[in-house]
Amino acid sequence: MGPQERDSHLSDLSRDLPRLDDNNHTVTSPADLTYNCIAWAACDTTRWWWPDTTWGIGYWPRNVPREETLRAFELAYQTIGYRRCQTGDLESGFEKIAVFVDAAGAPAHAARQLANGTWTSKCGENVDIEHELDAVGGGTYGEVALFMKRRS
Repeated sequence: MGPQERDSHLSDLSRDLPRLDDNNHTVTSPADLTYNCIAWAACDTTRWWWPDTTWGIGYWPRNVPREETLRAFELAYQTIGYRRCQTGDLESGFEKIAVFVDAAGAPAHAARQLANGTWTSKCGENVDIEHELDAVGGGTYGEVALFMKRRS
């Protein structure tokens, strides 16, 4: 990514992620409209995960309420083996995710922990990044409200 692209990328993301700066993340893939952060946390890059209640479009696991609640997101991730846990600390033998909620308590973002303990996020329709967990908090994405893990 060239300097001009980097500046544009950071400018676009800084509106939603005020804690993000040049020193606390690395871009790991180009922008892609195929999938979002919820799918990325689930290791699915083939479709957009969201419980769209108006049109019913996008993927949402069967038998999980199509609602924008933390409980519905927890149930969605349970369908692929995740269970609630207490922290985002690196734990040998487990993959972890963090679900963020906005100021109103609605799910707004999800991140997945990498084997080295850092986290990875898909930033809406923008790029994927590797980052420290708190780098994507604040702003539109809110704060972590739920950690989940599954055996790796």
